Amino acid sequence: MVKRLRFLGVALTVGLVLATCGPGIARGQMSLERQLLELTNQARAEHGLGPVVWDRSLAVAAQQHAQWVSRAQQLAHQYPGELDLAARGAGAGARFEEIAENIAEGQSAASLHEQWMHSPHHRANILDPRIDSMGVAIVSGAGTLYAVEDFSRAVEKLGPQQVEGKVAALMAARGIEASGSRDAARATCAMEHGSAGGTRPMFVMRWEGAELGRLPDALEARIRTGKYHRAAVGACPGAQQSFSSYHVAVLLYY
Repeated sequence: MVKRLRFLGVALTVGLVLATCGPGIARGQMSLERQLLELTNQARAEHGLGPVVWDRSLAVAAQQHAQWVSRAQQLAHQYPGELDLAARGAGAGARFEEIAENIAEGQSAASLHEQWMHSPHHRANILDPRIDSMGVAIVSGAGTLYAVEDFSRAVEKLGPQQVEGKVAALMAARGIEASGSRDAARATCAMEHGSAGGTRPMFVMRWEGAELGRLPDALEARIRTGKYHRAAVGACPGAQQSFSSYHVAVLLYY
């Protein structure tokens, strides 16, 4: 099963620096951030796209990076000693299949958004039909606003038992009873090959993905043979830390 991972970041400097802006910019920061969320959703609605929702974890990641931008007073998506965008998002608690970022400096939420919409790469992030979540941070420094928008296609936060329950339900809908050893399936999930527990499954399927609405094609093909009637389902943590995905193993028995 193919998992699409996407990392895209673009930066833009907009507007003139006004030396008189200092303290006034800092007041009402949340309202400026929410303005950018609203402007993003207005633009998406105008292009027939659904809204993005506020993601607190993305906002935390954006705030962390905005502080770096403000200190450097130079736009970049990663500074020496700083984590990259995907690691920042994951470290802040976000779970995602895709993540993207816009950064800029300017004087108001409206001017930042307008300039982003006139830049093809920034516009592509704002109007990406795949994204569904957004977090924004604005930090003032040196008489200007430093803005960071982090976008993602979010992955539902589920524990191992919840993941296993969803997969087991898909198996049950296909006439396969999930009655095998969960511990064996979990241990098998963490293995690169073979199976654990000495239960001798007739077929083992491991996969990772960002959604749990369907089974892998290879597993579906095995089930359609009609030879299998029981299964063990196990989930395990993945080795990849930056992007979020579910790691699952299914052991099929006659």
